[in-house]
Amino acid sequence: MKVARTVRRRGKGGDRIKSLPISINFAIAFVLIFFPFYYVLDARTNDLKLVAQLEDQYDVALKTAAQDASFVLNLNELQEYEAGYQSAKFFKANKELAIDTFFKTLYLNFGVKDDYIGQGALASYIPAVVILDYDGYYLYTIREYNNREGTTEMKHMLSPKKPYAYTDPQGNSMNFTLDSYVYAYDATNRKWIEGYQWELQNKTSIQVLNNATRFDEARRSWIVTNVQNDLAYFINKHNEYMTKSGVSYTFKLPLIPKEDWVNTIDDIGIMAFIQGIPIGDQFYNNYAFGGGRLIKNPVIYGAVDPQTGLKYYYRDSCSYPYRIEEAFSSEKEAAAAGYFPKECFNGSP
Repeated sequence: MKVARTVRRRGKGGDRIKSLPISINFAIAFVLIFFPFYYVLDARTNDLKLVAQLEDQYDVALKTAAQDASFVLNLNELQEYEAGYQSAKFFKANKELAIDTFFKTLYLNFGVKDDYIGQGALASYIPAVVILDYDGYYLYTIREYNNREGTTEMKHMLSPKKPYAYTDPQGNSMNFTLDSYVYAYDATNRKWIEGYQWELQNKTSIQVLNNATRFDEARRSWIVTNVQNDLAYFINKHNEYMTKSGVSYTFKLPLIPKEDWVNTIDDIGIMAFIQGIPIGDQFYNNYAFGGGRLIKNPVIYGAVDPQTGLKYYYRDSCSYPYRIEEAFSSEKEAAAAGYFPKECFNGSP
């Protein structure tokens, strides 16, 4: 065995000590001490890259599923459910087809199209899907039910439609829609009324109906409040169900910017939440919104002035207290049917 030697030399400057192999020992010690830190740091960097790639992949999968689902919301079974007959925003949302499309696209993009066990696992990370219809909304959430054998099971189920409802301190009740049409109970006169805000203005004791700006602010605020409250409740219930299944992750309603909520309640659409998917040492959480608005030509209404009996046609962006008789795809068709043009400015007479 070779032993390091210390060589002592005497010269003019006095004794000098020279240790030949000590620098090598320091180098080895440096490598032994710092290599594990470098290895861990490199592994951590690779993990972060993988997490970022998976997050991008999951973002695309979720958004694509929401967009595909929102597209089929407009595929109605009957002609009377199409937009333009009552309101430019009126559709009968095809909720069952939308939910089915959402999950089919999601399973396909997550690579579990034919893996039923993988589909069940992925679905467990979806605490809620919201479908916004013209006059209410649906929640697709996990619920408990008793099967034919009487055993309690859990599965995603679609709730009945919930109205965009609000009751003011005076006892007046209102069911809002995605535009200015409203169903209301006038507590002072003890009667139900319905119509567009501009039709009901100054005709009831409900103060919020007497100002267009105040009405729109209240409508948007209470639609968002109703949906948020229900989401918070059912996401909390999702935690209870998942705890029974051995999942320890805590699901919670994410903080959604006000701008996203405003866009969400502007037209019928679908909003989906996905939370708790493990990626590396983190969890993937996100939500996606798909709007159901169609880009279409303006609807031309053919209407009758009840006071004069004269027939007019005008675009659906106008508001007149006339009785709508027909809807046309062009002004030429309306004129050919005997209606006279009626202009409007900024959507009002």
